[in-house]
Amino acid sequence: MHQCSLFILVLLCVSVKDISGSWEEWWTYDGISGPGFWGLINPQWSMCNKGRRQSPVNIEPDKLLFDPWLRDIQFDKHKVSGVLQNTGQSLVFRVEKDSKHQVNISGGPLSYRYQFEEIYFHYGMEDNRGSEHQIDHHTFPGEIQLYGFNKELYHNMSEAQHKSQGIVGISLMVQVGEPINTDFRLVTSAFNKVTYRGASFPIKHLPLSSLLPNTQQYLTYEGSTTHPGCWETAVWIIFNKPIYISKQEMYALRQLMQGSQLTPKAPLGNNARPVQPLHHRTVRTNINFNKQGLQGSSNCPDMYRNMHYTEGSETLLSVPSETIANGTTSTSTTTSASLTSVTSKGNDLSNPMAEGAQLAVPKR
Repeated sequence: MHQCSLFILVLLCVSVKDISGSWEEWWTYDGISGPGFWGLINPQWSMCNKGRRQSPVNIEPDKLLFDPWLRDIQFDKHKVSGVLQNTGQSLVFRVEKDSKHQVNISGGPLSYRYQFEEIYFHYGMEDNRGSEHQIDHHTFPGEIQLYGFNKELYHNMSEAQHKSQGIVGISLMVQVGEPINTDFRLVTSAFNKVTYRGASFPIKHLPLSSLLPNTQQYLTYEGSTTHPGCWETAVWIIFNKPIYISKQEMYALRQLMQGSQLTPKAPLGNNARPVQPLHHRTVRTNINFNKQGLQGSSNCPDMYRNMHYTEGSETLLSVPSETIANGTTSTSTTTSASLTSVTSKGNDLSNPMAEGAQLAVPKR
C-alpha cells in the first residue's frame, strides 16, 4: 500500500511539474505536497526529510544556555524599497536588487555581515496558531521572518543558501494588540492589494530597523530555512519580544488566498512548517538571568563557569518588570511568573516574551 501511494505521488509530481514547469509553483503546507513530502517531490530538497539541523524548532526554556559573549544585533538604518507578493504559499516582501542603499545585519552571534533580502509572513487563521517557532510549545498568531545572505563570502541569496554560514534568519513573533507599529502600516495597508496568487504591490522607503521590537534580548541557534529546500545554512535569531498588529490588519491578512481570482482555492494562512527535532543542538541566549535577581538563579547554566546544563531554579520564564496576564497589565514586581501562568487563560499569549524575561532551568 505504501509503495502504491509513493508511486502515485511520483506520477503526480511528474505530471504537475510538466504542467507548471517549476517546483517552486506548487508546493504547499498541507496534503500530498505539504511539508512531509517536500523532500520526496524534489531531489534538491532532500534535506527537508533527511536533515538533522532543521527549522523551525520548539524553544525549551529549561535547556537554554546563557552566552555572555553574544553581542547586540546591528541593523543599518537605511530605508528599503521592494515588492510585496502573494506567491500562493506565503506572503513575501523582496527588496529591490538595484537599491543604492542595502541594509546590513551584523553583531549578535554573527561572524559576518549579512545583507537583508526578503521577509516571509507566517500566520494562522485563528489566534492560537500561526508562528513556526514555538516557545515551550506555545505558538503566536504569526511570525515574520527576515532573511539576509552572507555578503562577505557570497554574491547573492541563491548562492549563499547552499553554503556554510550563508543565511541569517531574524524571527519576530507577531501578537494581535497594542501598541501598533505605525511604520509597519506601509506593509499592512497593502494586504488587500495582494489577495490572490501572483499579485504584487510595490512598497517604497520601508524603515526596516524600526519594525524590530524594542529589545536586544534574543535566542539563537543554527538551523535551516523553513521553506523548500530546507538548507541547513541558517543562523537563527529570535527576538525576546513580539511585535503587534491590529485585529483589522490580521483580518485583512487572513483574506489572502492561495489561488487566482478565478480559482481562489484555500486561504493562504496556516502556512507554518511543523517544528523539527533539535537533535542535541544548543539554543543560546544573551539574557543574563543571573543578574535579574531571580531567587535560585545562581544555578542556571551559563558559559562563565560551566559548559554543561545544571539544575536549580524553579521557574521557566519569569517577567519581573512588567507582566501582562489575563489581558491586563501589572507593573508591580513579580517573581516566578512562568510561561504557563501567563498563558493559562485560553492559550492567551499576551506577552510571554516581555522585556526583562528571566530564563532559567526548573527543578526536575
